[in-house]
Amino acid sequence: MEDLSIPFDLVVVGAGINGLGIARDAAARGVRVALLEQDDICSGVSAWSGRLVHGGLRYLEHRDFALVRESLRERERLFRLAPHLVKPLRLLMPLYSHNKRPAWMIRLGMVAYDVLSFDKRTGRHEVLDKDATLRRFPGIAQRGLAGAVVFTDGQVEYAERLCVEVAVAAAGDGAVIRTKARVEEPILEDGRIAGVRFRDTTTDRLHEVHAPVVLNVAGPWIDRIFRCGAPPQPRLNGGTKGSHLVVDRFPGAPSDVVYYESKTDGRLVLVIPWMGRYLIGTTDIRFDEDPGEARCDEDEMTYLLDEVNQLIPQARLTPDDVLFTYSGVRPLPYAPDVEEWEIPRSHVLHDHAPDLPGLVTVVGGKLTTYRQLAQDAVDDILKRLGRKKLRSVTAGLPLPGAVGDLGQARDFLVHTDISPRTADRLVALYGGRSLDVVALALQDRELLTVLHEGTGALGAELVFAIRHEFARTLTDVLARRMLLAFEPDHGLEVAERAAALLGERLGWDQDRQTAEVAEYRDWLSRLAVPGRARQPAVSDSLADASR
Repeated sequence: MEDLSIPFDLVVVGAGINGLGIARDAAARGVRVALLEQDDICSGVSAWSGRLVHGGLRYLEHRDFALVRESLRERERLFRLAPHLVKPLRLLMPLYSHNKRPAWMIRLGMVAYDVLSFDKRTGRHEVLDKDATLRRFPGIAQRGLAGAVVFTDGQVEYAERLCVEVAVAAAGDGAVIRTKARVEEPILEDGRIAGVRFRDTTTDRLHEVHAPVVLNVAGPWIDRIFRCGAPPQPRLNGGTKGSHLVVDRFPGAPSDVVYYESKTDGRLVLVIPWMGRYLIGTTDIRFDEDPGEARCDEDEMTYLLDEVNQLIPQARLTPDDVLFTYSGVRPLPYAPDVEEWEIPRSHVLHDHAPDLPGLVTVVGGKLTTYRQLAQDAVDDILKRLGRKKLRSVTAGLPLPGAVGDLGQARDFLVHTDISPRTADRLVALYGGRSLDVVALALQDRELLTVLHEGTGALGAELVFAIRHEFARTLTDVLARRMLLAFEPDHGLEVAERAAALLGERLGWDQDRQTAEVAEYRDWLSRLAVPGRARQPAVSDSLADASR
């Protein structure tokens, strides 16, 4: 494990997409950076979004043209820098007579969207009449339908993988990344931040890391990073909870993402094809509790199901159709007198001087614009360190999995007796790094065996995640590296086998393996369906495992 006793220039707290982006940009510019995360990479809000990489069409309503332009520019960069993970897709927005936003306003917004994305390589928007809309989306409700507009944004199906690749890139440039490292208190010298004390939650030992600047990028946890030793600080986080439902394909389901105005309250709701199933979301509810405790509640589920059933009459979705849910808390600025949907989405750097000079908190931020946020933050850090301003280079640096010809990588995998299905999976998740996964397996041929039949996942992915992708537990691997948690069986049917494979190679004894599986089962509770005492896929797998 990397040495944290040496002095650093910067400590970053939080390994969501924004903290990781900052660590990567800082390290690439020669800043000695240590990143501390209380749980795992992408274990917070970065994993619980709608997984869209978008320009923020609705920000036009707030006339935040600068944020829309920034988002669109960064979206295009992600298409280039991470093409295996971030891909263009078409969104359809129906034009209904009940919409609070008139058709002319939506069309005008589309024109502005195209103008602000003048450097894009994807197609411009289209306006469809009613007949053309029905041909494209036959299942849509026809009453009050005048047509639709279709436009391009992006999707990152595996947001966790995007975070992991940014972490790999940051470490490659010299950043030190430590997970299971919960910050407890600041280290103060003459009233100024000089680092932090953190607890390794796997050993319960307290450690120190020293640096003149601490950047708090803990997302919705930004007001909770210090348990003691710090003077009271103003409340900065005003996060709102967003919940999603996951369902199988259903009658009338669209082939595009559908982005439409709720009949109930005019909020914008999405139906999103995702991993062979559909995401339905999202809600926007103020949430003042621990962000880690955010769960979808029954009212949210009812609201989302009702909206989809009104949009797609054939769907007739009920709570029994919901496979699982997930919820996250958006890291928004504290604005108690502002409606949830009107809270600004731009990021802000809050300086805690004079109370805690040397501490800076990042408030807000979006997955789409993480790279630009990181560039802005590191520009500020260099000033604080009294360093010469060095130009950021991340706008032109592909992520590690984007290097090389992905088609050739797939062909090579197939020629090494990897099945086409597994080859497709490896390239989709790892890009060019899929060759590294298989190279590991060729040294330990038992790892070439398919671990999970439903996806074609290999045993090699388990070990690769631990050795090369900062995973430390079975939950880290199954939930945030291999993404088996989001399969219908949640990967539970292979959890014990996976723990045994890792145990043989990492020295986990039987007690440790049992504890790892139990921890994973406990983690899956956050995917629970409201009102359902036991999820069939989970309970059946547990019953099988106990026989």
